Amino acid sequence: MRLTKSTDIALRIAMRLAVLDEASNPTTREVAAAMDVPYTHAAKVVSRLQHLGVVEARRGRSGGLALTLAGRTGSLGALVRELEGVGDVVGCEDDPPCPLRAACRLRGALRSAQEAFFAALDPLCVDDLVASPTGPVLLGLPVRPTARE
Repeated sequence: MRLTKSTDIALRIAMRLAVLDEASNPTTREVAAAMDVPYTHAAKVVSRLQHLGVVEARRGRSGGLALTLAGRTGSLGALVRELEGVGDVVGCEDDPPCPLRAACRLRGALRSAQEAFFAALDPLCVDDLVASPTGPVLLGLPVRPTARE
């Protein structure tokens, strides 16, 4: 299974926010630059994370992004399920539909494998992901915005 680019970016943004001092409140642009992702994509991902209650985004002079307690300690498996959506791994009903769909066992096997993937992430949280040696590497990333968009 391969995660979408949006889920990958969301997890990296959450990890970055998890290691920063609570008072730092980086902007979306700063986080995008540090994680080397386009600002426009990061902005969409931050909006989704905010909607899910993972990130708090404040506007204004003292605004910025912060990881919520739920974002820090919530199940990584649950977060990835929300970000990815739980659908079939293969498109049996796509146009044209697969001729094996009525008697195929692959779909069920792949669904089981997908659930095992999520289940392996269930006991983990973002705080687990930023334990050493990852945390210090994340802290060493630059915080200055770039012109990349």
